[in-house]
Amino acid sequence: MQLLKTAFHPDISPTDIASGSELTLIVRQAARGIVIKGVDILLLYTQRYDDYSLPGGGIDEGEETEAGLIRELKEETGAQGVRNIKPFARYDEYRPWYKSNADIIHMISYCYVCDIDEHLGETAFESYEVNNGMKPLWINIYAAITHNQTVIAKSDKKGLSIERETFLLKAIADQIVGSSC
Repeated sequence: MQLLKTAFHPDISPTDIASGSELTLIVRQAARGIVIKGVDILLLYTQRYDDYSLPGGGIDEGEETEAGLIRELKEETGAQGVRNIKPFARYDEYRPWYKSNADIIHMISYCYVCDIDEHLGETAFESYEVNNGMKPLWINIYAAITHNQTVIAKSDKKGLSIERETFLLKAIADQIVGSSC
């Protein structure tokens, strides 16, 4: 899968992850779904951070990446009949980790284009996702990009992942949506 970008949180430098560093690094793999209808894309809106993101999340230990994608799409959007799964790209990032088992997390996001059934079923959000006001919705991809860019420029409550999500949305708009118009 093509690597689109490797991003470093402002508090992390490449030397922090070099061999010999005293900092502890953990790796987390995630699968993210790209579901498009024309210029509309299925995204998650998170009220706490006022941003849009691709549905998806962590791949469980021993779980195949595509199985994790299907599970995450179902949990977060109620998607049914996930099919025609095609690799799009990978996005790597290094950022501080908030748990005691490590200092830095290397998040590897595998992004896939796929189709789903027309009707969305019930979601199965985790409690923190409910508390953050997360909800799935169809939105014009260009409106989502513009919204996220405004949040990046003006909000002090933005989440850590908004730069990744906005970068990915721009790549999707350029490489998938723009090429099909």
